[in-house]
Amino acid sequence: MSEHHPDFGEELASGVEEELEEPPMYKVLLHNDDYTTMEFVVEILQKVFYKPPAEATRIMLLIHRNGVGVCGVYTVELAETKVELVHHLARKNGFPLQCTMEEA
Repeated sequence: MSEHHPDFGEELASGVEEELEEPPMYKVLLHNDDYTTMEFVVEILQKVFYKPPAEATRIMLLIHRNGVGVCGVYTVELAETKVELVHHLARKNGFPLQCTMEEA
């Protein structure tokens, strides 16, 4: 019932040797606007991107000064989910906060 096939073992071994490619990564960005409060941006950075308070404040100030800031780098699925979550929370709280993603 179980015959030994040497060719099968060689095929399997050569398949394992192939290098796996890292998935493309995406930066998630928050954009400054004149209506979203700094406190809400810090809250988003803490709740959605799991940043500690000091880092969330630092990123918020960068966004405020530069017009845009990187919140994190993720796989495409996770980046898309975070962008959607930010938009949902912003709209729910009455803010026009924009969140985008771009390839890292």
